[in-house]
Amino acid sequence: MNRHLRKAALVTAAISAGLLMTACQNGSSHSGGSTGTGSSQHTSTSRTSGTSKVSKNGSRTSKSSHVSGTSARNTSGTARGDSATVTGGTVGYLAPGKYTVHVPGRTDQAFFTATDTEVYGAGKVCGSPRSEARPRCTLAQLETATRKAPVTADVTIRNGVATVVRERHDAESGGTGGSGANATYDGTVSYLAPGKYTVAPKQGGAPQAFYVANDTVVHGAGGICGSPMAESTSTCTLDQLETAAKKGVTAKVVIADGVATSVTEDR
Repeated sequence: MNRHLRKAALVTAAISAGLLMTACQNGSSHSGGSTGTGSSQHTSTSRTSGTSKVSKNGSRTSKSSHVSGTSARNTSGTARGDSATVTGGTVGYLAPGKYTVHVPGRTDQAFFTATDTEVYGAGKVCGSPRSEARPRCTLAQLETATRKAPVTADVTIRNGVATVVRERHDAESGGTGGSGANATYDGTVSYLAPGKYTVAPKQGGAPQAFYVANDTVVHGAGGICGSPMAESTSTCTLDQLETAAKKGVTAKVVIADGVATSVTEDR
């Protein structure tokens, strides 16, 4: 009887131990599987989501930036590419290779010059104011002349660049007062720029601009050169005329084609 009881107790203990081990194994297997699956899903989802987001946003950002940049460059280029033909304008220097042409009552037009810009002179840029011919000038001569004073010229501009700059004779532009460049004036002679003057008529009217040349004859009576006590005038130099004209001197000026043939100081 005791043997049977002991045997039954051993069988029961063995069964209980077996059941306990089975339960532990199932719990461990389930827990491990669940953790593994969860980790795999989380990693996969994170990687996929990150790639998708970067790819889409990156593509859109790059495309938008490129289009905006191109549009800005095209718009800016079109705004600068002005084309015009300006007749009787005044060309002034702005910076190396850049100028403006001014016409009264209109907005100044800025333009550039290029290596193939054609420049023709009529005495101030290059050439002679006495000659109807306009020789070809260099860009350096145009810059030198306009640095000293604006030059009256006709300018043809294409896409913001001058194709032709053609200096005008004073006779074409009508002089400062618009009264013609072939006449005799008696009045106050004033200095404008190297080689260029105005004479304001005694009888009134707008001043007339004129140039002097190497063969311009200058006679003084004490103001330009010579002595006011002398019976006749004295022959003066162009430098003496310039010095006197900067102060103002009264003289008779004979002008032909915009250039003074003689300047004779009043006695």
